[in-house]
Amino acid sequence: MSALAQTAMAIAGGAAAIGTGLIFVGTGMAKLRHRALFPGVVANYRLLPEPLIRPAALVLPPLELAVGAGLLAGWRWAAAPAIALLVLFALAMAINIARGRGHIDCGCGRPDLRQPLNRVLVWRNVVLAALLVPALAAIPDFASAPWLVALAGGLALYALTLLVNALASLATGPLAAVKGNAR
Repeated sequence: MSALAQTAMAIAGGAAAIGTGLIFVGTGMAKLRHRALFPGVVANYRLLPEPLIRPAALVLPPLELAVGAGLLAGWRWAAAPAIALLVLFALAMAINIARGRGHIDCGCGRPDLRQPLNRVLVWRNVVLAALLVPALAAIPDFASAPWLVALAGGLALYALTLLVNALASLATGPLAAVKGNAR
């Protein structure tokens, strides 16, 4: 692989790591702020036996914070658990959508913007996981020119993800039901 291709892959990996790292830090902090509600969100998925719900709800927010911090710090090792978590979350959502349980909250860390499960959220996680694959190989060195490009790309990815979340929430939330009844 040429030096240019290696730099491009590092920039892509860095952008994905920064954008996804911000997402994980934000969702982890939101889940900690609302930790009394989070076990109920985990239970709503109906995927874990009762004795595992509370431990999963206790472990998940700090795990998201650690993975997000690792991605933001430029540690390549953090990409693998981030990919695993994104795929796991996508699978949990897809299973519940297939069961006809799309009405439950995704638990994506935004209690102020309830997000019922939908295919957009599943695909969002799959795309984020795929974007992180180059981060397994390389991330630019901190404060280098490629890192600055990756930073810009990561911030754009984060903003785009927030936009997708908001649009998905509006498309499936209570306002969509009101608009549908007005016809």
